[in-house]
Amino acid sequence: MDKIEKLAEIFKALSDPTRLKLVKALNDCEPGICKGGSLCVNALAHRLDVTQSAVSQHLRILRQAGLVSGARNGSFIHYSLDPDGLAKYKSALRETLGDNFAID
Repeated sequence: MDKIEKLAEIFKALSDPTRLKLVKALNDCEPGICKGGSLCVNALAHRLDVTQSAVSQHLRILRQAGLVSGARNGSFIHYSLDPDGLAKYKSALRETLGDNFAID
């Protein structure tokens, strides 16, 4: 898959308002406030006022795009933004569209 296709994949994953809200909620999750800077499906559903099922489906798409990762903690999976995935997309965005387009 070339860089343009990878960028299209991330833009597609972020094209849904609920997914953008999930990314924002995870980005705003500070380690002192949220457990290790991550949230479980139930906490995300409560914050966004959507069903747990909807959150799970949206997280699946974000995981497939490499934006979110999950870590099991007992019977729960806690989700956080994937810094490696975000860095890859930021780099690809810069390389493909130039420094003026990418935001730091």
